[in-house]
Amino acid sequence: MSPEQSSSKSIVSGLVLATVGAIAFSGKAIIVKLAYRHGVDAVTLIMLRMLFALPLFAVMAWWAGRGKPRLTLRDWLGVIGLGFSGYYLASFLDFAGLAYISAGFERLILYLNPTLVLLFGWLLYRRRASRPQVIGMVVSYTGVALVFGHEIWSGGGGVGGGLAAWGAFLCFLSAVSYAGYLVYSGEFVKRLGSLRLVGLATSVACLLCIAQFALLRPMSAALTVAPEVIWLSVLNATLCTAVPVLMVMMAIERIGAAVAAQTGMVGPLSTILMGVVILGEPFTVWIAAGTVLVIAGIFVFTRTGR
Repeated sequence: MSPEQSSSKSIVSGLVLATVGAIAFSGKAIIVKLAYRHGVDAVTLIMLRMLFALPLFAVMAWWAGRGKPRLTLRDWLGVIGLGFSGYYLASFLDFAGLAYISAGFERLILYLNPTLVLLFGWLLYRRRASRPQVIGMVVSYTGVALVFGHEIWSGGGGVGGGLAAWGAFLCFLSAVSYAGYLVYSGEFVKRLGSLRLVGLATSVACLLCIAQFALLRPMSAALTVAPEVIWLSVLNATLCTAVPVLMVMMAIERIGAAVAAQTGMVGPLSTILMGVVILGEPFTVWIAAGTVLVIAGIFVFTRTGR
């Protein structure tokens, strides 16, 4: 195989991995909404997801750490802090918010993440945004406001406008928490490597979610959930959590972080489509317009931010 053919094959495989990974990540919201139909709460649901994901992430951390230096106390403190912010707190707030808003709206809120990273950079390091970045942010937040207005006007899918606003706020806090993880993880990625850091930080988050359940719920509560919740949690832990992480990492190796991020724009679209087909969520002109604005704004934002 010639170098040109090998490079072309690598690009194609990278695009496929990034696309499938983005769709798999987006499936998380659908699975959570399906599980809520069986009367489970966010504390129990996220515990089950993390319980099944823990062995996968522990193996990931071990594999990536083979032959590498042991972690120092500073490394461990950083991993614990990043695991708390990026995966425990962000995940719990996301799960809690999904009880009140549609899966498609949740994905649009989380998709604002790059803009929040920029805001953190401005607040902490006084990094100025370019004019196109500001325009992209305004367009994206206008799209979210449009969908938010539709959710409030329609009564939040049956939970009431006030609860829909609360759900949107929780999901936005989830995006803020994960943006904080991205801002502070740069140094540790260089020191530990991306795969090792993800494996360790997510393992910490898994333990925190299990500990949270043990503190807030009787252990017997985990045995009373519907069998469907167990299987949905297994699916969430594997195909919508661990597997997409590996896919995106492999995609970045082949096509780079910038192209992988652009490919990830299929995520919100796939969530909305799955929400309509699987959950029966409405798809109106307002949702379509808001989605177009969010994706267009983030596209402009990320293109000019390179």
